[in-house]
Amino acid sequence: MINVLFVCLGNICRSPVAEGVFRDLVEKRGLQNAIRCDSAGTSSYHIGTLPDRRISQIARQRGLELTHCARKLSGDDFYQFDYILAMDESNFEDIRNVSYRSSGFYFPEGQLYLYREFDQLAGEVLTVPDPYYEDIAAFEDVYEIVERCGQNFLDFLVEKHQL
Repeated sequence: MINVLFVCLGNICRSPVAEGVFRDLVEKRGLQNAIRCDSAGTSSYHIGTLPDRRISQIARQRGLELTHCARKLSGDDFYQFDYILAMDESNFEDIRNVSYRSSGFYFPEGQLYLYREFDQLAGEVLTVPDPYYEDIAAFEDVYEIVERCGQNFLDFLVEKHQL
């Protein structure tokens, strides 16, 4: 089983939609017995809450129901997950710092990525933008970004692990 964790700041916008989209892609390819995913936040602002209503609305319009309850990244995550995907550079650094503080090592290169490294349209901008203080169009953009990243990351896993 390959375990994948998506991480953003509060775990109510970007990472839960990345998780939901990725899970759907995995199921459509019949790989749910080979790949498992979850999401977390680097902060504790929203622990226990459902995803933001705006990202839930966008997902629902595309046939997905987001049911993840926000949680904070923990030291155990570095032992349970094979891949961690950060939504932006700040979260990437927070993940590295948490991994070092909790386990005494940095989560290995080749297993920790900025999610937009898997977006062929990203150019030099490797950030999945935080839509929280933006209008609904920003949430739609985030959905499209994580969908592209999800397809490409899944292709990466299938090829790397010969699934």
